[in-house]
This record gives sequence, C-alpha cells and structure tokens, in this order.
Amino acid sequence: MSDSGSILTLALSLVLSGDAELWSIIGLSLRVSLTAVLLACLIGLPLGAVLSVARFRGRGAVAALLNAFMGLPPVVVGLAVYLVLSRSGPLGVFGLLYTPAAMIIAQTILVTPLIAALARQSLADLHGEYDELFRSLGLSATEKVSALIWDGRYSLSTAALAGFGRAIAEVGAVIIVGGNIEHVTRVMTTTIALETSKGNLALAMALGIILILLALIVNAAVMALNRTARRLAYA
Repeated sequence: MSDSGSILTLALSLVLSGDAELWSIIGLSLRVSLTAVLLACLIGLPLGAVLSVARFRGRGAVAALLNAFMGLPPVVVGLAVYLVLSRSGPLGVFGLLYTPAAMIIAQTILVTPLIAALARQSLADLHGEYDELFRSLGLSATEKVSALIWDGRYSLSTAALAGFGRAIAEVGAVIIVGGNIEHVTRVMTTTIALETSKGNLALAMALGIILILLALIVNAAVMALNRTARRLAYA
C-alpha cells in the first residue's frame, strides 16, 4: 500500500510540477488527436448529413456499413495504414511511416465512421422534423445539408467530442504506424504501455491521470452541449 501511495504521490508531483517530458508527450497526443478529429469532422459530418437527406438505392447498406466501421479493430487499421505507407506500399515514397502524420491518418480512419454515423442519426431525426418546411421552401439537397448542419451544430459537436475521446485513448494503430519513438511519435497511450513494462509506474500513472481528466472534461462538455441542444429545441 505504501508503494502504491508513493507512486501516486510521485505521479501527482510530475503532473503539478510541469515536467517537460510529461507535457511534451501530452502536447503531441493532443496535436495528433485534435488534427485527426478535425479531418474526421471535415469528412464525416458532410457524409452523415448527405446520408440523412439523400434517398438512393443502397442507402441502408451504406448506413449499415458505416455503423459496422465504427467497430473497426485499431490494430487492423494500423496494419492497413502501415502497408500503404511502408517503403513497398503505394505511398511509401512520401516517407510518412513512423511520423505523427501516419498516426493522424490512422486515427482519422478510426474516428471518421464514428462521427459520420452519429451525425447521420442526429441529422436524420432533425430532417424528419424539418422535411415539410424544406419541401415548402423548395430547397436543394445542398441547402438542406447546410441547414441541417447549422441547426444541428450542438449535436454534431457531441459527435466530434466522442471522436476525440476515441482518438486520444487509442493505442493499437498508433503504435504500429508511429513506432513509439521518443520525442517524435511517443504519445500518452503508447508511453503508458512502455513505461509500465519498464516499471516506471510514476510516469505511466501521471499520464493515466491526465487521460482520466481529459475523459471527464469530454463527458462534461458532451452533457453541457446536450443540455444546450434540448433547451434550444424547447425554446
């Protein structure tokens, strides 16, 4: 018990003292995950909106496929990205493997289906409420998509936060394509795995504390956005 207490005390001191190595790892983690979520939103939100508005043969199959991709195994995504970015792969000439860019690509692939599926469900419900109004105004599909994205912005922010939660906690794909290189591609999750195996439990626990705090912040933000969306809906 005393050992656990001392490890926790040391971990808290690392967090509070502004340890350079710790915050460098946190900074890289945030840059990679936030960039991946931004790219996933640029792809997933319009895709979800289009699927909520458009009517075409195979729409249900596309939606089902999107939902299935929400459960993509991270290690499989990491392996696929590795093969594409390796020297013998089609994009090997760009030398992206074992760089933050490769980690961003892997996280974007993982997060995009989640954001798109959540956006489709949220905007489909909203489209059902606005359908008659849209018909009366004679809006085009593009105008409908734009209106839905704007009016559903709080719900879509929730989808983006959910995507960030998945990205920041991901380890399987990023360690395959990033390699966990110190000061280059070492992020919180991969560092926790490495330092735990080395017995450096204080640093691992310090990063675990940061991850838990981020999870709490994301969940608090989701709850606040949901309350705001409900309040505006009944206003």
